[in-house]
Amino acid sequence: MQNKVTYEFAVIRVVPKVEREEFMNVGVLLFSKPKKYLGMKYAVNENRLKAFAPDIEIDDIINYLNAWESVCDGSPNGGTIGTFDIASRFRWLAASRSTIIQSSKTHPGLCSNPEKVLEELFELYVL
Repeated sequence: MQNKVTYEFAVIRVVPKVEREEFMNVGVLLFSKPKKYLGMKYAVNENRLKAFAPDIEIDDIINYLNAWESVCDGSPNGGTIGTFDIASRFRWLAASRSTIIQSSKTHPGLCSNPEKVLEELFELYVL
């Protein structure tokens, strides 16, 4: 039996009309300090999103998510925040905000393989 370590995750969602608080899940962030892991997986179902919010600009959503991914990966495209340590990048991505792309509150768990858990959470909450 492999040793399990703590992780935290948040669901990424598109909130087309912030004032209405309606959202559609599009991705998952997962952070494990003991494993030094920060990962993100997302998918935009354009047909579903357009049915949910006909006026939404899909390209804008994809650009925002790509920017989040750059921060998550610590890429130079992630700007100043992309240079932060992984815990700080996760906290920034998972912070409460009232914009079109938001994350849920964070939730804890235990795992031995964060990549596998990220995939499972993505399938559970997004697909």
